[in-house]
Amino acid sequence: MSGKDNQNYYCDTHCHLDMPAFSEDFDAVLQRALNAGLEFVIIPALDCATAKNALELARQRPGFFHVAVGIHPNYAAWVDPACLSQLASLAMQPGVVAIGEIGLDYHWDYATPAQQKAVLLPQLELARELNLPLVIHNRDAAEDLGSILLDWQTSLPSAHPLKNRPGVMHSYTGSEELAQELAKAGFYFGIGGPVTYKNGKDKQALAALLPKEQILLETDSPYLPPHPHRGERNEPAFIPLIAAKVGEIWGMSAEEVGRVTTANARRLFNIQ
Repeated sequence: MSGKDNQNYYCDTHCHLDMPAFSEDFDAVLQRALNAGLEFVIIPALDCATAKNALELARQRPGFFHVAVGIHPNYAAWVDPACLSQLASLAMQPGVVAIGEIGLDYHWDYATPAQQKAVLLPQLELARELNLPLVIHNRDAAEDLGSILLDWQTSLPSAHPLKNRPGVMHSYTGSEELAQELAKAGFYFGIGGPVTYKNGKDKQALAALLPKEQILLETDSPYLPPHPHRGERNEPAFIPLIAAKVGEIWGMSAEEVGRVTTANARRLFNIQ
């Protein structure tokens, strides 16, 4: 796909370009993203160290790379007050547009649910204080996490900047009922590579169910590549493939999906 044909349509709202998987050919990955027509990429952190790495990329290419800073639930067991204090400082750096990737993960046992919640709650408060939307990770914890997020959103004053754009549910895996509750509360939803899979009927149903103005495109690179790249390393240049599948569901072209979802991302993350 040439940049000329696809320019200025797309963005990748969740891509771990700071990971070692991209260290050997980073410049080529970046050029392919530009050629595919991406306007910008958001790099979510997993802890303070990855937040610093992502911020360095944002400093090298301001306006194209944006950053979410946060502590992933699987890292919660190693967090102390000093780490949370450092995170608050990082969140005020130029290029930061969100608090994330944060949430709950009951699939793995790197941290107990109690440890994860003890790290999640202060990060929700940090988002409230800094007016930064959330990038939410959920795995096998939808009931607990949904309740926490809905309570948090409800507690925001009516005039708070996040009241109607509290954040995005990255790679959502909960029920359609909870998705509708979260959408009503203003949450957006990230749609990635699995929507293109033959066994991705639940993702396709979600894309059809939710309001178009609350859908974002994401790769979660280097993970979850879309068809026909399953088994390969994922990268931002594959975003048009995801857009094309969503376009089939919406009855729109990939380019139109790109325009809609990029406008959604600019609105949610306050990117001008």
